Amino acid sequence: MDSKSHQILHIYFIPMMAPGHMIPMINTARQFARLGAKSTIITTSSNAARFSQTIERDRKNGSQISISLIRFPCQEAGLPESCENLSSVTTVEMSMNFKKALHLLREPIEDLLQKQANCYPDCIVADSFFLWANDVALKLNIPRVLFYGTGSFPVCVYKSLMENKSHERVGSDFEEFVVVGLPDEVRLSRRQIPDQLKGDDNNNNDHPMAEIFRKILESESASFGVIVNSFYEMEPAYATYYKEIIGARAWHIGPVSLFNRINEDDISSHECLSWLNSKKPNSVLYVCFGSLAFLQTPQLHEIAKGLENSGRDFIWVVREGVKLDEEIDARIEGRGLIIRGWAPQVQILDHEAVGGFVTHCGWNSVIEGVAAGVPMITWPLSAEQFFNEKLVAEILKIGIPVGAREWTKRTEEREVIKGENIERAVAQLMGGEEEAERMRIRARELGDMAKRAVQEGGSSDIDLKSLMQELRMFHHL
Repeated sequence: MDSKSHQILHIYFIPMMAPGHMIPMINTARQFARLGAKSTIITTSSNAARFSQTIERDRKNGSQISISLIRFPCQEAGLPESCENLSSVTTVEMSMNFKKALHLLREPIEDLLQKQANCYPDCIVADSFFLWANDVALKLNIPRVLFYGTGSFPVCVYKSLMENKSHERVGSDFEEFVVVGLPDEVRLSRRQIPDQLKGDDNNNNDHPMAEIFRKILESESASFGVIVNSFYEMEPAYATYYKEIIGARAWHIGPVSLFNRINEDDISSHECLSWLNSKKPNSVLYVCFGSLAFLQTPQLHEIAKGLENSGRDFIWVVREGVKLDEEIDARIEGRGLIIRGWAPQVQILDHEAVGGFVTHCGWNSVIEGVAAGVPMITWPLSAEQFFNEKLVAEILKIGIPVGAREWTKRTEEREVIKGENIERAVAQLMGGEEEAERMRIRARELGDMAKRAVQEGGSSDIDLKSLMQELRMFHHL
């Protein structure tokens, strides 16, 4: 009876060292463990410090979950010794060196996996940016499941642009085109798509990220399948399109943020939640641009002006070290709260006082906003965020664009959105107009669907259990 089907499923999780990638994968590992698998998370000591208390609490509650530590190759990759997370990267050169470090992690992770004689892995779940993960899995004769930090819709848009190149058939960067072959008519301009898709003047895709994304798509097709942090009811046409038209094996197991109940004592005492308790339902606007976005001082001033003039209560999260008008705290006292650094976003969005969310449209923020049933003001900056805006504003119809028009990671070149535009979008979203109320109802309905999806018998629960069963049967095929 030495059959693997009678053993506990043991899965190693390898998150990319960036907040937007780590948080959903850690929550995924925790959910596997809650359902009876043994989860081991591979990361570095400084990254582990961000969630080790959560893992320890899960262990005390009976989950078989642990952390295995490796050293991050800062020196070998040309990075400062403390730079072990993408949130610490501040220049293009550091960004390229960070990607080099991700490549150098193959050897220590492979050595760690090969030495697990007593707890040999049944599977590795690795972030899409670990381009070597399929080769390691093949060497160990185990499946590799790829983890995307985004949903089915943006992946479908990206794949269409890669294959059909509809953006190359327009006369200028400003002219809109229809993304070919999708279930809905999705219109974009060249200004709204990632640099690596645009190519140079000779139509050659020689952007440094272009080759990485080509390899990611190749590794997807060679992997066992893909875990998607989404749920079927949110993007049914694209979940189906992804599986049936593109041909990817995908399991939609989200929103994994609904499993995110971390550091409860710290969260319950956070000043913003006490502040929210004093506010009326749906009266507060939450403003956050994620962990990696940099905004120039002129843009920060316009945001401050728009929020102050909107007449609405708000919480605004800014990066540590960001310099704002010294008098702003006094001017907004009682009506606004500025949080510098980390904020308990999931818990803020879940609070009944929050009635709107200004977001950069990173996938984690989008799915967390959907799960909380909160309508959004969309302000995409880079990555796949302009694609996500189309989903939120035009397909789900739970968002109002603020007017961002151009994809760029170069903050000094980014068009400044004026305070008047921000004020206007806030009035549309938070006002009592009929369309705002319809948007609020749709958002609440989606939030209810999200919660049902992860409950026992829901679509995400079924997909996750189906994946676990397939992994158990892998060695019997």
